[in-house]
Amino acid sequence: MLAEKPYLLGREKPLSKREIAQALRWAIEAELDAISFYEQLAELIEDERIKHIFYDVANEEKEHFGEFLAALFEVDKELAKYMKDGFEEVEEETGIKVEL
Repeated sequence: MLAEKPYLLGREKPLSKREIAQALRWAIEAELDAISFYEQLAELIEDERIKHIFYDVANEEKEHFGEFLAALFEVDKELAKYMKDGFEEVEEETGIKVEL
């Protein structure tokens, strides 16, 4: 993925706030892809020991996802507000309450 975005490597000036938010979105996308990849492979593996390894790594990726999401909310306060509003709307309409 980074080979497609070479301007992220070897930059002389720091990333802008907007560029940091984009980098965090790319990182989140990569983590979600990794979670899906490892879980799909785990489902195809019969050896429970190896299956466990894939699920364990998938769970580590979920933690990474959370770390990047927290950082994104710090950088993009508007996104954090809309996410909170979305959680509240779901609770009002369905009774589903999201607790993080």
